[in-house]
Amino acid sequence: MTTLQISEIFSSIQGESHWAGYPCTFVRLAGCNLDCAYCDTRYARAGGESFRLADVLAAVDREGQATVEVTGGEPLAQPGAPALLQALVDRGHRVLLETNGSLPLDAVPEAVRIVMDLKAPGSGMADHNRWDNLHRLGARDEVKVVCRDRADYRWARDTLGERGLLGRVRVSLSPVAGRLDPAELARWLLEDRLDVRLQVQLHRVLWPDRHRGV
Repeated sequence: MTTLQISEIFSSIQGESHWAGYPCTFVRLAGCNLDCAYCDTRYARAGGESFRLADVLAAVDREGQATVEVTGGEPLAQPGAPALLQALVDRGHRVLLETNGSLPLDAVPEAVRIVMDLKAPGSGMADHNRWDNLHRLGARDEVKVVCRDRADYRWARDTLGERGLLGRVRVSLSPVAGRLDPAELARWLLEDRLDVRLQVQLHRVLWPDRHRGV
């Protein structure tokens, strides 16, 4: 019987990635293998409550949203994550997976849309980027880089070019909230004519005083 450690299940407006703005149910799995300097979901790095797969699916059904994102923590750190993803696909959902990019993507069902981080140096986790995962990504998948400063932005710009990602997958760059002014990041994108998406956390704009369930 497949069981998963769940931090929370809730519906909100998708705040990140190319799906920002869509109503979405989030299944946040507990536990993470990384410790990013700017992590804004530290409560999900451990703990959680044990759910049977059937109970997770029932909770998603009650939310009634077409789009479901499996996130964390790091969802692929749990052996039951691929079964959850496939079950959501089988139920007709548009399924997104948000992953930190440090674990293999081999078991992720083909129908799942992957939103994968590349960890810039400012995260403290850049040594954990799993570069072979890039070969698994297609045109409807996405790479996301969170930038703390100009050095992170330059790393992202250069890496995207060197790895041949521009024009092959969707790309978003995001500023660390409270650390990098989004307008500065926007200016750098314009100066370099970098054809990527500037992403601010829409859910934080809508609900700035809420830290869970958004």
